[in-house]
This record gives sequence, C-alpha cells and structure tokens, in this order.
Amino acid sequence: MGHHSASLLSLHLWLFVTDKGGSSATPSMSKEPSTNLESAMQMLIKTFHKYSGKEGDKFTLSRGELRELLTEELGNYLGNAQDKDAVERVMSDLDANNDGEVDFTEFIILMGALTVACNDFFLDSPPPKNKPESKSDAKDGENKE
Repeated sequence: MGHHSASLLSLHLWLFVTDKGGSSATPSMSKEPSTNLESAMQMLIKTFHKYSGKEGDKFTLSRGELRELLTEELGNYLGNAQDKDAVERVMSDLDANNDGEVDFTEFIILMGALTVACNDFFLDSPPPKNKPESKSDAKDGENKE
C-alpha cells in the first residue's frame, strides 16, 4: 500500500469514527473499552504516549525513548532491545520520513509487524503436549461408556 493509499485509508477511518453515519459521537479514551480489541487499541495509544515526549516532541519517540519502550514493554519478546545496533536498525526501518523520530503511525507499523511475527511463530510452534489424565478425568471417561 503506497503512502497516498495509507493516508486515504486513515482519512476514511477518521471520518468513520468521528461521524458515525451523521451523529457526532466520537470514541472516548475515558470510556471503558467494551471489547478486547478496544482495550488493545487504548493500550497501544497509552503506551506510546507514556514514552513519547520525554525528549523533544511529545508526539514522537526519539531513539532513547524507543529503546526504553522496547526494553520496558517488550523485553520478554525482544531480549536484545539494549543492543544499540538493534535499536538503530529498528529505528531506520521504521523512520519512513527520515526525521530521526518515530511517530505514532510508524510505531503502529512496528507493533503490527511484531504481532504478525508472533502469530507466525506460534503457528509454526508444535502444540503443547497433552497433560496426563488426572484420576477424576479417568473416572469421567469410564462413566461415559
């Protein structure tokens, strides 16, 4: 999807959530999310803003802020977040406009890519082995015959 297509999609989505077919209802961060996806979206927004603006622009992540976010929030998934070269590679891959900062859109691209990678990993992983049957499970099986 080109930059123009992504911008157009963002505009359409923004119009959808702000207009809601003629009403002026807009989603509110103060409202409790009612679904898992709404909770996930709010958490992404809150997490980005927890780290953005500590250095410079409050709407972007600097290299240091990105490193801190990766270390604190994704340390279990990205064990090498302290590696300066790894953070530099992530930063250069994400920083589409080459301004040395990661904006929210670029951050969401990272989160989407990591989510896809995790999904692929779990799909490729063998399923967990079945637990040995407990005595109560064995009794239930015997009673059903």
